[in-house]
Amino acid sequence: MPMRSKMTPFFQTLKGGLFESVNKADVGDNADKMKADNVAMLSWADPFFPDDRMDEDIRRAVVSSLGDGTAQHYTAPIGNAELKKVIAEKVARFNGIPADPQRNIIITPGSDSALFFSLIPFVEHGDEVMIVDPSYPNNFQAVEILGGVPVSVPVRPETGFELEIEEFERRLTDKTKLVILTNPNNPTTVVYSRKSLEQLAAFIVKHDLLAIVDQAFEDIVYDGREMVSLGSLEGMLQKTVTIFSISKGMGLSGFRVGCIVASDRLIDTLFASAVSVVGATNTAAQLAAIAAYGKRDELIAEYSAIFDRRRRFVYDAPGVRMQMPQSAFLSWIDVSQLGTSDEIVDYLVREAKVFVNSGNCYGSQGEGYIRLVQGCYADDADIEQAVLRIREALLNKSRERGIS
Repeated sequence: MPMRSKMTPFFQTLKGGLFESVNKADVGDNADKMKADNVAMLSWADPFFPDDRMDEDIRRAVVSSLGDGTAQHYTAPIGNAELKKVIAEKVARFNGIPADPQRNIIITPGSDSALFFSLIPFVEHGDEVMIVDPSYPNNFQAVEILGGVPVSVPVRPETGFELEIEEFERRLTDKTKLVILTNPNNPTTVVYSRKSLEQLAAFIVKHDLLAIVDQAFEDIVYDGREMVSLGSLEGMLQKTVTIFSISKGMGLSGFRVGCIVASDRLIDTLFASAVSVVGATNTAAQLAAIAAYGKRDELIAEYSAIFDRRRRFVYDAPGVRMQMPQSAFLSWIDVSQLGTSDEIVDYLVREAKVFVNSGNCYGSQGEGYIRLVQGCYADDADIEQAVLRIREALLNKSRERGIS
């Protein structure tokens, strides 16, 4: 195939479902096929998907931009000035990171593009990037696309998936340039402790590295845990790129609004290249984001109560090992005694009519796990019915395997 042979080596390995079966909901038209087969999609970290639960003030902001014609025009590629101002206020208040809205913030079409955009200026062929494993799949793939080398840094269930600085030290080489961290972690939901983040900060400063931290899941944290931003720690302000999003805590995934907060030296470079790399974030969506930040505390309090109920229901239901979720609306479930991750995902589609994520998508340490999104659906009853079907199917699988 001449066209594929002209691609870079990494892209030659990718499969989008047109020629081979791919068991991922976010590849090709898999999601549409499953929904047509009445499979419950507990695989997208999209709050209340597929139901409408939009706050009315946010809806009015969108409708108003359509009515007065604002929505049909570009916003500057660096982002809406008012939105950057409200983000700067939130980042200072909630994250402890001082940010000048004109010098330290750029708006992006979601956190995925923010991650990729943040990596482009730094990652060259052969550069090594340390990534917690398990972790968000794009952390690994974005580095590979740019020709870098992802270096998996394992976290273990025995320590509650907490960071272990010794694991970073063991993998340090003269090619190490960056650390990518998702905090709270996706998929384990762990909210990293201040102690472990201080150790990581000292490691980064000592070895003159940089950190890119995706905090998309930061808004909803349980059981009195402290949400610490790495960029707020001593010595890290100029060494950390922090990524934020309105998708998770405020339930606005489809608007695709994220942002990068960083040193003005990096932001200046991103300002100069934004139109070439990410274009301009949707105008109406940015106006919706302004309205959402105005109600942030109210929305998060409401959604936290809903997702707290659901995490407890899932924790009590599956009949397999899992750690109580520490944040947001994900559950990381150990199914290693029942089969491989892919086997259990396929089994649940057939036997429970539920699609969840295979743990091996999240790094080598994810094998034997599945990720379940209890944040889907507006009605708790819909989630509970799907989870009970999962429970029954897994119990049947346990009996088949002779596991009591």
